[in-house]
Amino acid sequence: MPATTTTPRTKVIPKVERPKLYKVILVNDDFTPREFVTRVLQGEFKMTEDQAHKVMITAHKLGVCVVAVFTRDVAETKATRATDAGRAKGYPLLFTTEPEE
Repeated sequence: MPATTTTPRTKVIPKVERPKLYKVILVNDDFTPREFVTRVLQGEFKMTEDQAHKVMITAHKLGVCVVAVFTRDVAETKATRATDAGRAKGYPLLFTTEPEE
């Protein structure tokens, strides 16, 4: 009797998940000038002056405001760079990240 080899007919298809998204959040403080916050939002997040002003005012009124949503690496990089821009000028400007639900 000859030896027969059988191979399975099914193929394994790996599931590819979309990366989890993270929110970049602007935290309001009473010391950073509004104009500076607007410039940082325009420079780091590529917002128009009007968009940046609206985000800054929302954070001022509510205490925090979601600036944008990105993948984790991008969100953390942008939040760090924006916070560092404030620190370089001596302001307590703070951007944080948290997972989007």
